Order: sequence, then structure tokens, then C-alpha cells
Amino acid sequence: MSNFKKIVRFAIPYKKYAYLNIFFNVLYALFSTLSFIALIPMIEVIFDDTKQRTTEPVYTDITDIKVYLSEYLNYFVTTTNATKGVEYTLGAMVIVIISIFLLKNLANYMALFFSTFLRNGVLRDLRNAMYQKIIELPLAFYSEKRKGDVIARMSSDVNEVQQSYLSILELIVKEPLTILFSIGMMLFISVKLTIFVFIFIPISGFIISRIGKSLKKNSGKAQQEQGTFLSIIEETLGGLKVIKSFTSEKYFTDKFNTSSERHYKLSNKILNKQYLASPMSEFMGIAVIAVILWYGGHMVLVEESLAGGAFIGYMGLAYNILTPAKAISKASYNIKKGNAAADRLMEILEQENPIEDKKGALEKAEFGSSIVIENINFKYEEENVLHNFSLTVPKGQTVALVGQSGSGKSTIANLLTRFYDVQEGSIKIDGIDIKEYKLNALRKLMGLVTQDSILFNDTIYNNVGLGKEDASEQEVIDALKIANAYEFVKDLPEGIHTNIGDSGNKLSGGQRQRLSIARAVLKNPPIMVLDEATSALDTESERLVQQALENMMQNRTSVVIAHRLSTIQKADRIIVMQKGRIVEQGTHDELIAFNGNYKKLVMMQSFE
Repeated sequence: MSNFKKIVRFAIPYKKYAYLNIFFNVLYALFSTLSFIALIPMIEVIFDDTKQRTTEPVYTDITDIKVYLSEYLNYFVTTTNATKGVEYTLGAMVIVIISIFLLKNLANYMALFFSTFLRNGVLRDLRNAMYQKIIELPLAFYSEKRKGDVIARMSSDVNEVQQSYLSILELIVKEPLTILFSIGMMLFISVKLTIFVFIFIPISGFIISRIGKSLKKNSGKAQQEQGTFLSIIEETLGGLKVIKSFTSEKYFTDKFNTSSERHYKLSNKILNKQYLASPMSEFMGIAVIAVILWYGGHMVLVEESLAGGAFIGYMGLAYNILTPAKAISKASYNIKKGNAAADRLMEILEQENPIEDKKGALEKAEFGSSIVIENINFKYEEENVLHNFSLTVPKGQTVALVGQSGSGKSTIANLLTRFYDVQEGSIKIDGIDIKEYKLNALRKLMGLVTQDSILFNDTIYNNVGLGKEDASEQEVIDALKIANAYEFVKDLPEGIHTNIGDSGNKLSGGQRQRLSIARAVLKNPPIMVLDEATSALDTESERLVQQALENMMQNRTSVVIAHRLSTIQKADRIIVMQKGRIVEQGTHDELIAFNGNYKKLVMMQSFE
């Protein structure tokens, strides 16, 4: 139940709805019990089983309350029959019974009404907390997680917790109180019969509890499998062109069907165990009812120690225990399922974020003098990607990083922006380690243009204005012009308010990349990080964008990870990397004259 306590904290803002739910559930349990008690006098009137009493009884002591209530009922029926007739007495009792049932159902509705705000409020806050955590966690976390699995936790697992755990209010208030009130009245009617009956209840409870022991384990496996096939769907949609061009439809269909089949089998096991709970608890309940019929009938007919009307009312109360007992049985199964879902949610919510602001982290509004990278060693898994890497980037200079794929160029961009933290060494801006700065402040100093143009299913205006939410339309247009993107944007049906589709798929690769560059231009940061920013452009687009990049990088500090020669010819310094180390550095002309690795890369036009 430790996870339940963690989930309950999300219910604290809605505690007033919880209290109202509990209040009306108490009323429901009370009226549910009284509805069966009210049947007793009506049955006695119908069968003329009421003892005649013409004098009103006097209440003396709480220990005699059962005798007092019985005598007062006899007095009421006797005097009412005598003055107004049997039909009037029967009608009055029917009205009382209808009123009690009305109040019972009204209380039930009000309890459910207030629980709606509680359940949906917790659902919303839990989902929001999950999304906030997903946004905050570093990129390293998602290199080990499938996207589909994370989506499954956000959707189905959150819903499972809402449906399973939040039904606990009914479990701990409404149903148990109904049982307790019913048992109390059963004891009131006959202590002897009730004790006899309750010898059998622990036996039935033990049998029911044995059914659900493996439910949590199977539920966890089913939810994990759901994450797997959602990941396959996500990968399929992202790589549909490749799947079709390589005629791999059957491979991916078989892969999905295999996962779906495992989920099917696990779901069958879970549901079949759940479905067994209700009939099993009902059968055990009926077995108890049968015992009551046998022993209670003996008390009525042989011992004559129990009145017929009281026995029928007692039977109603005993059956009144069955429904909540079944609900508790079902809820206990759901809690086992909910616990498996909660485990998966807590794995995300309690995940420690190694990249977060230190206590007393510094604000940083301006870039002063330099970026200094000192003796960095960094590895993603086992093998080092960077080895004792050091570099100084003075303010206003453009430094280009070149080298073959896997040499560690993009890792520098990831470390500068603190997508990952350095493991050995340090990165300093204006002499202070970047870990000392607030993350938001650090990233506001930088504009990032990645190799893959990452755009969102939104308008051009919202995509370009991402880093400056209060940007005017004219500012967006000016940024588009600098990035040589306005020439195609102005011809779109709705201009800058045109929706560009999922990942910008309504545009060409070159157009998408120019929008990414416009986004960085609008942000107007002092430091630009260009991670192979022109690699997706055709020759003409590259020429248009290159001029824009050069204009944009004037009076800025730029770290350019180069793919094409044209990107870095005018850089103040070119760093040639190989297997995480600097092997050459200098200007374009100096490196060509050196006749080393850089010249080979130029000759091969192999800038990765």
C-alpha cells in the first residue's frame, strides 16, 4: 500500500470532495440498512402478526431499547388500526419504505457526484505531474526508454490508477459501513443466529482471497507489453517510408502481432480472474444465506425464539451484505491491478534528475568574455567519446568543429547546452562552471539549430516564436527573412499562420531547416550552437541560408558543427577532431597549408 499513500497526496487539494463523499456514503449505508428494517413491521401487519398493545410503552434504559422499540411498534400498529384502519397503517408504512429508499439512492448519487470531482481532479494532476516530469528528465533517461512505453504510462497506467485506486473511497467507507450497519441490525434482531452465521464468513473470505494472488504480477506484465506494442506503432509511423521502400511490412506486422498476442494472453488471464471474483463471492454468499435459512427456519418453526417478520427482515439484511462484499472483492482485485500501474508511474515520478539547478544557482542574463572547456572526459556507456578535450571560444568568434562521424562533435553541443553533464573536467562561461547557473538562464544564452529540423504540429508563427512567446508577427517575418524562409512562407495559403503538419511534413527538408534557423534568429541569443545546421539543405537553399547564417553570426559567439565545407571556410578557428581528441586546429588556409587530416576531409568533401 506504499504506492497508495504516494498517490493519495494528489487527492489533498480535493479533500473537501472526499469529506462530502464520505458523509453521503455514511448516509447511504444507514438508509440501506433501514430500508430492510422497515420491511419488518409491514410484514407483521400483512400477516397480522402484531401483538396487541393499547398503552404507550415507557423508555427506561438503553439496555431495553430492543424491547421498547418492539412494544412501541405494536402500540402504534394497534392504535392506528383501531382508529384509521389496516389499509391506512399499511399505506403509511409503504410511504416510509419508499422515503427511505429515495433517501438511500439520493445519498448514493450525491456520493458519486462529489467523487467525480475528486477522481477526475486527481487524474488531471497525476497526468500533469507525469508530463512535467517527462519534460524535466534529461535526454539520457530516454535513451534507455521506449517512447511507446512512456506514452502507455501517461495514458493507460494513469487511467488504471484512477479507476482502481480511487475506488478505495467506496471500499473503505460505503461498502464496509453498509456491512457493519447490517451486521449491527442482525445482532439486534438475533445475536444467536448472527454468531452462527459468522462462523462461515471467514471460510468464504479465505477462498475468495486465494484467487487474486498473482493478479498484480500479470497486470504489470500486461502494462509493460502494452508499452512495447505502442513503441512499435510509434516506430512504424515514424519510419513508414523505409518500411514500404524495403518491403518490410510483413516483418513489422509479425513483430506487432507477436507483441499483441502476448498482451492478449495476459489480458485473458487478468480478466478471467477478475470475472471469477464476482460469481465466487456471490456463490459463497448464497451458501451463507442457505445456512441462515436452515438455522433461522429452525429458530422460527421449532424453537419459536424468532418472529417470522423479524426473520424475513434478517434475511434481507444478510443479503444486503452480499452486494458490498462482492464490491469489496472486486475492488481488492482492482487495487492489485492499480498497484502494478502505480509502480510504473512512480518509476517516472520518483526518477532522480541529475541535471537540475543547484541550491542558490546563479542567474545569467548576458555573455561576457569566453566559453572555456577544460579537460573533459565523457562517455555515454562504457567507451569514452571525448578524451581530455579542451577548447576556448572567445566572445565574438566563430569556432567550427569538424571530423568524421563518431568523433564527438555533437557531444560538445549536448554538453554546452547541459542536455548531458560532463563526467570529468568542466565547461565555464565567463569563468564560472555552467553547473552553477540556472538551467533556464544558461539555455536562454544559446540558440540551437540541430541537424534534424525539429518542428511541431502547429503554425509557422508558433514554431518560429517558440523561444519568444510574445513575439509580434513582424518580428517573426523579419526572422524568416533573415533565414531566407519568407520567400516560400508568404506564398502559403495562410502565410505565417499556416499549419505545417506533424513534424512539419507539409514542407520540404530545406524549408523545415530554414524555419529552424529562423527560430534561432528570433530568439536572438549571444551564443549560437549550429549542429550541422545546413546538412539537410539542397545546394540553392544552402547558398541562401549560408549568407543568413553569416549575417546572424556577426558579433555573436558561435560553435558550428560542420558538415559541409561552405559552412566553416570563414570560421575564426577550425577544430579537427578524431575519436574524441583534437588533432588539428587553425584557420581554413592554415589547415590546408598544413596538409593533414583537414585537407583530406576537404578533398573528400566528407564533413559529417
